[in-house]
Amino acid sequence: MNVYDSSRIADMLKNEGYEETLKQADADIVLFNTCHIREKAAEKLFSDLGRAHLIELERLEQTGKKTIIGVVGCVVQAEDNQIIKRAPFVDFALGPLMYHTIPEVLKKISLEKEHESYVNTDFPAVSKFDFLPENKAQGACSYLAIQEGCDNFCTYCVVPYTRGAEYSRPVAEVLKEARRLVDTGTLEINLLGQNVNSYHGEDENGKERNLAYLLNRVAEIDGLKRIRYTTSYPADMTDDLIECHKNIDILMPYLHLPIQSGSDKILKAMNRRHNSSDYLRIVEKLKKANPNIGMSSDFIVGFPGETDADFQATLDVVNEVKYIQAFSFKYSRRPGTPAAVMDNQVEEKVKKQRLDILQNLLFSYQDKFNQSCIGKVMPVLFDQKGRHKGQLIGRTPYMQNLHIKTDSANINKIINVEVTDATTNSLGGKEI
Repeated sequence: MNVYDSSRIADMLKNEGYEETLKQADADIVLFNTCHIREKAAEKLFSDLGRAHLIELERLEQTGKKTIIGVVGCVVQAEDNQIIKRAPFVDFALGPLMYHTIPEVLKKISLEKEHESYVNTDFPAVSKFDFLPENKAQGACSYLAIQEGCDNFCTYCVVPYTRGAEYSRPVAEVLKEARRLVDTGTLEINLLGQNVNSYHGEDENGKERNLAYLLNRVAEIDGLKRIRYTTSYPADMTDDLIECHKNIDILMPYLHLPIQSGSDKILKAMNRRHNSSDYLRIVEKLKKANPNIGMSSDFIVGFPGETDADFQATLDVVNEVKYIQAFSFKYSRRPGTPAAVMDNQVEEKVKKQRLDILQNLLFSYQDKFNQSCIGKVMPVLFDQKGRHKGQLIGRTPYMQNLHIKTDSANINKIINVEVTDATTNSLGGKEI
């Protein structure tokens, strides 16, 4: 979602006549788009802001040019005026639902040589998507936000407080943007949402439609070769959505479905609307619909009250599902969330030990799956150049990174590749 937001911000600034530069000393505007899910991300922002300010002062001294520094995203929503207190040189700070106002804010700032820092963390009644310029493909793979916000209120999560209530874009609006992306070069679209499978956008007749309906409509677009969707909530995996994995050929056989913990006690404390048995039944249905599907997940270890038995339950789920990829983290307190003040906080040492054990197990299954791909032929979408001359990097249907030596003209194309070698994190292959 943050990658999508950043690209849309870049689109807006280009429409205002700005060009991107990789050298901060040349920039008239420096923007930080932020995430507040993890504590380290928020603290990293303030370190980056401090470095940006030093470059700003040096640029002003050497060229006499002022640099505008702005911050947008979820950290702004969570911290509000604290950003300006800790970094008073920041010119403006906007929440994730207000970044469409950046051009207006920049015009206001440019008219005032001396101005107070501008902060806006409103949850507007109208959708920011209504104000964004038309976007175009920036490569063969494109993100498309269809849903924003979350109504689940998991006790560890800040998203409902920073992104607001669930909002789904109308079907026609999503299809229009999808067609525009395909018309300008996109081969793969990844439909995005904080809780993407709770999508309930209205169709042309005002009837609410779910994600299964939208996937079938998107799949009808001529020229589109691949569809993905991220991130899903287990309790919202409806039977018709599961059937999409059987019936839609261009829906990739890979699903990220976070369980967070294998312990029913911990899942209840997290306010997750599923237990481990529910989750495993959903996985069984998915594998029945598409025997070739590969699963990915998120895990939090060391949630308040987690015992050795609770942690073992998580390992049991991993051994049952055999994830081909996964993301795992130590629990970190997020201010304002219920879990932050729960009793029985787990010691940092124990969290680290459990995370090491979990990651070793997850990586073993990921490596085993990657090794099983050797000798297979896979269609790979190449969308970036590698570090070595004549090397391209792409994604398999299972979201694995795969690199080959091939003509650079093959970038942004889907090519059949025989997998020749594998590590835990990537594959190598040869064009056939």
